[in-house]
Amino acid sequence: MSMKTNDYIKFLTIQWLVYMKQPKEVRKEQRRNHRDDRPPLMNHWFGIIPLSIEMLFKRKA
Repeated sequence: MSMKTNDYIKFLTIQWLVYMKQPKEVRKEQRRNHRDDRPPLMNHWFGIIPLSIEMLFKRKA
């Protein structure tokens, strides 16, 4: 199951070349889509607790 170092370097090089051969606009669009799909930072790092506290305070205000 484990890759040898040389195989891993070859894999990374191929992936990098495929990425670099794409037009710049396509790469930017992929980064933008990836960034939009990520959950908010507070939820990612601390789970649902900050969200529930935020909702509690918004409801009382």
